[in-house]
Amino acid sequence: MDLYESIRLVVEGEGLKLYDIATLNENKTNIFRIYVTSKDGVTLDQCAKISNLVSPLLDVNEPMSGKYTLEVSSPGIERKLKTLDHFKASIGENVKIKEYSTQTLKGLLLDVQDDGTITIEDEDNDKQTINFDDILSAATYFQWKK
Repeated sequence: MDLYESIRLVVEGEGLKLYDIATLNENKTNIFRIYVTSKDGVTLDQCAKISNLVSPLLDVNEPMSGKYTLEVSSPGIERKLKTLDHFKASIGENVKIKEYSTQTLKGLLLDVQDDGTITIEDEDNDKQTINFDDILSAATYFQWKK
């Protein structure tokens, strides 16, 4: 079992879902960040518990060379969409999608099919479809109501 799978099992054992894992460097500090989600939201206590449970795994299977900081958090209201499951979990939310062809689509995510077909309703209420394989990057976004 690899490290990702071990972390996923710990997270699911606490009733949460593993959203993503990122390794990054911020302000000259290496960070191993674990993003978790739940339909009911994620509390600081849940993040702390996941951190305490995952820490011994990372002592045995170092995820990064050298010193690093472990962080556990929610991906937030505006989050990157990297997998088909991320898109499925975001149906009903506003998304911004950049295609490899450099076209950008923005609108309400209506549907995601298992074959990778994604349907959004743009700001003109027109439905547009895109294939998951044609996406360069995507994220949800929050639109303040006027």
